[in-house]
Amino acid sequence: MTTTAGATHRRTRIGLLQVCAAGVLWGTGGLVVTVLHRRDGLGAMTVSAWRMALAAVALAGFAVVTRRSGVVLATLRTHPVLAVVVGVGTALYQALYFGSVLLVGVSVSTVVSLGLAPVLTAAWEHAAARSRPSLREVAVLAAALTGLVLISATAGHGSPAPGGRPGLGIVLAVASGATYAATTLLGHTLAQRVDSVALTTCATAAGTLALLPWLGIALTAGEPVLTAAPASLALLAYLGVATMALAYGLLYAGLRTTSGSAATVATLVEPLSAALLAALLLGERLTAPALLGGALILAAVVALQPAGQDRTAPAAARPGPAQPDRAAGP
Repeated sequence: MTTTAGATHRRTRIGLLQVCAAGVLWGTGGLVVTVLHRRDGLGAMTVSAWRMALAAVALAGFAVVTRRSGVVLATLRTHPVLAVVVGVGTALYQALYFGSVLLVGVSVSTVVSLGLAPVLTAAWEHAAARSRPSLREVAVLAAALTGLVLISATAGHGSPAPGGRPGLGIVLAVASGATYAATTLLGHTLAQRVDSVALTTCATAAGTLALLPWLGIALTAGEPVLTAAPASLALLAYLGVATMALAYGLLYAGLRTTSGSAATVATLVEPLSAALLAALLLGERLTAPALLGGALILAAVVALQPAGQDRTAPAAARPGPAQPDRAAGP
């Protein structure tokens, strides 16, 4: 019995590390999005569309090479609705988030959207189990959300566009957080039934179809939709392969053994990763509140380590996208 419990805890720790790794990869995306916007004039949603499309191509190729094509097709046959909803939900989350950013600014959008997901997930878990959260769970969630607020409020984020509508922006941020939580709860359900690579492949394909119309809208509006610069194409490839295909593969693999509340807290390392990267590569100064916020998030993640009992409640975790000036998001 002890051996079985130890093996379960090891799998849970590995799953938590996989989710954290996904958050770190998402955190690197914002710098790339910023570079592509400044260098080539590509908008955040345009980059998101290419990111999803390139991820779908990379995952399809990987499925062929690893002889998983049959598994991918079987996933589409047996769970077509869930696979499509997970992918379209990820695309919708990005659209709602970026719309919120334009109206109310990055900091508020990030805190509301990312902060709402762990709360909704924990509420869902305990409502389904008809239980109350423990004091430890409340403390971990409070520490992580406080850290998120400190990092988001003190980092060098952009302001809302002139003429922004804060009320509508907050509504969109709430909608994006709720969509993120609901989509990843469904993603967790599917992750228990199918291969994580097959799930990621199906979801990104559906998300690509949802976002491709944006390229047509941008083209009609006279906005740049692609670049011919080799360095910029390499950055787009990085976004698709690393921050989408690999990151979501890690996320769904981690969700097989990680509870929803733990996963949504763990992915809050994304804004921490983005802040550290900006300090290292852009020379942005990390303020004392930002450092404290980072420490709180890390402490919360450490506190998520399994202790005594295994939780297998439904899970949700950040799919996505994030800040157009800092994080490309799940």
